[in-house]
Amino acid sequence: MKKTAAILALAALGIASQAMAQQSPWQVRARAVNINTADKSDPVGGTGPADQITVSNKTIPEVDITYFLTPNIAAELILTYPQKHKVYLSGTQIGTFKHLPPTLTVQYHFAPAAQINPYVGAGVNYTRISNVNLLGGTGDLENSSFGLALQAGVDFKLDKNWSINLDVKKVQIRSDVFVGGAKASAVKVDPLLVGVGLGYRF
Repeated sequence: MKKTAAILALAALGIASQAMAQQSPWQVRARAVNINTADKSDPVGGTGPADQITVSNKTIPEVDITYFLTPNIAAELILTYPQKHKVYLSGTQIGTFKHLPPTLTVQYHFAPAAQINPYVGAGVNYTRISNVNLLGGTGDLENSSFGLALQAGVDFKLDKNWSINLDVKKVQIRSDVFVGGAKASAVKVDPLLVGVGLGYRF
């Protein structure tokens, strides 16, 4: 009896291992993400009140590509296209800019085989700032920003391949503000990104 049970257990392990070997390490997701900016800025000109400069919130499309290094550990590249934001000074719009913020995180998935699989992640963000149009052309921003990214989320499996995803990220995006070539302020955009989407595991 014990021998039969042992054989059945080994067979079950073999089937599970084979199923895992057949599952692709690649996963893609498409999300709708709300960007909620922190809107923290240094006093304009070094003398005025702080936090006068704000950046508009918006909802954007996002695509991420995930590669599972192990069943629990994955690397995720988060992508979108250049997004246009409005910039305000004390509530009055003073211009716009575009930013492209690819982010790379390393994640730990707590229950990769379960129907509900929560995860946490941390990584880096690189933001490319372009098409700056502030104060009729007299204002400018730094053209790039590097920062940390923190992430938490959960996948709800629908079947072997498809899942619904909820995801929250906090990303450091910062830039100095220049007027007439001189630094006028420094802005911490530092958005909170809340997303919901659909995932597919190949």
